[in-house]
Amino acid sequence: MQDLASDFEAERDHLTAVAYRMLGSRAEAEDAVQETWLRYSGALADPADRAEIRDLRGWLTTATARICLDVLRSARVRREAYPGQWLPEPLVTRLADAPGPGGFAPDPAERVVRDDEIGMALMVVLERLTPEQRVAFVLHEAFKVPFDGIATALGTTVPAARQLASRGRRAVSDGAPRHTASPAEQRRVLEAFVGATETGDIEALMAVLAPDVVFVGDSGGHFPAARKPIEGAQQVARFVLGLLRRMPTETTDVHTEIVEVNGDLGVLVDAVYHDGRPFRSVLSFAIEDGRITAAFNQLNPDKMARVPQAAADAPGWPPR
Repeated sequence: MQDLASDFEAERDHLTAVAYRMLGSRAEAEDAVQETWLRYSGALADPADRAEIRDLRGWLTTATARICLDVLRSARVRREAYPGQWLPEPLVTRLADAPGPGGFAPDPAERVVRDDEIGMALMVVLERLTPEQRVAFVLHEAFKVPFDGIATALGTTVPAARQLASRGRRAVSDGAPRHTASPAEQRRVLEAFVGATETGDIEALMAVLAPDVVFVGDSGGHFPAARKPIEGAQQVARFVLGLLRRMPTETTDVHTEIVEVNGDLGVLVDAVYHDGRPFRSVLSFAIEDGRITAAFNQLNPDKMARVPQAAADAPGWPPR
């Protein structure tokens, strides 16, 4: 049994990456991986089932994909009733040169993020795919699973699996926010963005926003948030500055820190409402040619359980 567990543990990070890409939730991804373990240990108890496991990673990946497919099908119904816009759970890590003590020890999903891009812009557009398209796209594009393995995971034919992956790829290509910025360019743009918001200069803020920028916020119904994406540089600039003008009147003890969000640079905001409730926001961005093409604001506290707290000596935002 110990060897069995060791073999599975060697694949856990890989399976976590598969499940997170498909589900957009670390908690659901870990549940899916645990269910895969139960199916694996059950299969090895049956000699006939055990004989079918010739490629361990392939078998485990297929099992995880099947579990995620079931979760995605049920999640689609749940998300139709979700209050407002839905964003994936962010993977946040503090930068190596962050002030204060070291951040949280990275969990498997965070280790995967450092080794394999799982950008928020991609995760958001994956939500627009059907469950079958998403599974086919992730398996083929991200993990190079052959189409016969994808067909097995989906319970369909190889031509059908190929078509699902093709449709998913086309939808991602057509719908993903433009994001080509290097880390250095991301930092320059973020510093310009934060500087413009600190001064309240709407013209400077619009200069760092693409004309067709989109702003998406997910509060899960816990806080007021726009129920639809906000589009256009002027509209987004006014919305962001309006939020920041209200922050000093509603919150105290504000700390802001530049962090990594799903492998890209983003902004973490920690504050406390005057009635004692904590407030946390994770902002992530898509950036191209020195301008922000999309901004994603995660406010839902249900998706923040593993987000590290902003450093106590991090600056406030905006300045008091």
